[in-house]
Amino acid sequence: MSGRTYNVLFLCTGNSARSILAECLLCQLGQGSFNGFSAGSFPKGEVHPFAFQLLAEQGFSTEGLRSKSWNEFAAPGAPVMDFVFTVCDQAAGEVCPVWPGQPVTAHWGIPDPAAVADDGTGALMLAFRDAFRMLERRMKLFLALPIASLDRLALKRQVDAIGRLRPDTAEDRAS
Repeated sequence: MSGRTYNVLFLCTGNSARSILAECLLCQLGQGSFNGFSAGSFPKGEVHPFAFQLLAEQGFSTEGLRSKSWNEFAAPGAPVMDFVFTVCDQAAGEVCPVWPGQPVTAHWGIPDPAAVADDGTGALMLAFRDAFRMLERRMKLFLALPIASLDRLALKRQVDAIGRLRPDTAEDRAS
């Protein structure tokens, strides 16, 4: 690691589930070398209760988590991002704000756990656990990259490759 701290923004449409999970994962796994942030193009205004529940079960702090607009991160005075990752297909197809500093971008699509019906069978929490596990796998691969020694093009190729990992591989289910 280069000794510097990298800022990473995770984008989704509602900023209530996947991007929130990614923010927390990166902050914890990045151990001070990475600052995780999340936002949405059309934020729901609240974090999904199952996201809070899962994060608490996993020992993550949920203090200060909130659903917020991506406009906060395009405004003057916002932290300059080194990376911006979309985690939902809808946000990936939207016209994003212009991010100061020209961050490296990639799409890391994850199925939306909040779209699963809460039918009392536990399917909704299972969907949240699956999203968390997929994000955790991608985050660990990202954190293992020799970021400081890669040029921008090589880094872009690497983060794109991480985003192309199939979310439902046998490796994911076994881990």
